[in-house]
Amino acid sequence: MEHPSKERTLVIIKPDGVQRSLIGEIVRRYERTGLKLTGLKMVIPTEELATKHYYEVGGDAWIEEVGRKARASYEKKGLTSPYKTNSENGWAVLKSNAKYLSSGPVVCMIWQGNQAVALVRKITGGTEPLTSDVGSIRGDFTLDSYSIADTDQRSVRNLIHASGATDEAEKEIAIWFKKDEISQYRLIAESILYDVNLDGIKE
Repeated sequence: MEHPSKERTLVIIKPDGVQRSLIGEIVRRYERTGLKLTGLKMVIPTEELATKHYYEVGGDAWIEEVGRKARASYEKKGLTSPYKTNSENGWAVLKSNAKYLSSGPVVCMIWQGNQAVALVRKITGGTEPLTSDVGSIRGDFTLDSYSIADTDQRSVRNLIHASGATDEAEKEIAIWFKKDEISQYRLIAESILYDVNLDGIKE
């Protein structure tokens, strides 16, 4: 069994995060917790790559669930979904997300460390910026909401994508990174975070 310190997660700073010059601040938030950055690159995704990112990880089950949530959101507002099925609704959401993700440069990162997935999601904040906790990246740096995104018929602009689970993270990493783009190295801080006896601190 692999040591918990080897857990990895994928983070993508979306086009709005890049355009608002938040790259350094976002990296700093993750870095200062003790997570190790093992992959980093800037790319302009094609719409095909962005679609692959959303679909290949979740598949038809993800499409169906997203469509169900979208339908419920319409009904909550007293509206009728313009799509006949949850699947059609889900594909509309996916296409909107893919358009957003491929609208400009993004920064892709792999972060490694104990509970990397959960820790990154805690630091990042909830999917909707308006209701994200103060102190999270989304809560501190943007104000978008589901309601205005729905009004404008677009994806919510929430600065970052962060993997939702370890298996999801590994699938996403394989989509965005080749093996030779991932660095294997020892970070000095890992001695403090993970070494059992803290050997080597005293002179």
